[in-house]
Amino acid sequence: MIALALAGVITFLVYSRLRANVARPQLVEIVAAAKDVPAGVALAATDLNLIQWPATVPLPGSFKKIEDVAGRPLIYPLGKGEPVMARDLAIPGSGIGLSVKIPPGMRATSVRSNEVVGVAGFLFPGSHVDALGTFNVAGNADPVTQTLLQDVEVLTAGTQIEPDPTGKPQTVNVVTLLLSPEDSQKLLMASTQSTIQFVLRNGADQEKQTVKPTRLGELIAAAKPPVPPSAPAGRGHHPKAVQPEHRVPVPSVYVVEVIQGKERNEQKFSNGTPEEGGAKHQ
Repeated sequence: MIALALAGVITFLVYSRLRANVARPQLVEIVAAAKDVPAGVALAATDLNLIQWPATVPLPGSFKKIEDVAGRPLIYPLGKGEPVMARDLAIPGSGIGLSVKIPPGMRATSVRSNEVVGVAGFLFPGSHVDALGTFNVAGNADPVTQTLLQDVEVLTAGTQIEPDPTGKPQTVNVVTLLLSPEDSQKLLMASTQSTIQFVLRNGADQEKQTVKPTRLGELIAAAKPPVPPSAPAGRGHHPKAVQPEHRVPVPSVYVVEVIQGKERNEQKFSNGTPEEGGAKHQ
């Protein structure tokens, strides 16, 4: 009996230990935001803390030491308790503010904007647009509009580098775009020679199309009457020839009245020839 009771106790203890090991997964510490941190700032040690993370759920790009993250510029905002990932951080030495969002080899280019150019205030940081320009070429009275750039990312709208969380439209005076050096030159040249218009596009649509320039003359219909379509001729049917109308010339008749005393004579002339039998009147 004693041996049986002892075996039962040992079995219970082993089962409890195994159950505890299953219920308690192994944890590791990773770096996370200790509070809400906006984009464009350099992370301080006070902005960070360590949180427990399941070892069975690996998180590539995370950090285990706060000193590996402190001082790095933040590209995207972080919420409290959100793990800090390598993709959230700018390259060391890239500066703070807007510059941290500019990848190597790219440029931040600003152009003037208004409610129309800025798509009624619905241009936000992260939006993707096409840039169109309307040119009035000297010596040519036919203006032309053409697509200058396609699928361009908006870095800032006014002074905001993060979109409004409620999506509320806002009118801004300046829009900053992320461009290559060559595209920056194109946009700045076009802004001095034409009127720039932004066209909002779906951020997931990255296809670039060949768009033919549009001229004003192509939009104005030529002042010519439409040509009526000719009816198709059926089998054995021949359109009736239109015969020219033959008009018989009407002879020109003139009447000359001759008065001699109390007598009046009328003489008719047909085509310049006098007719016989003129009328006499007393």
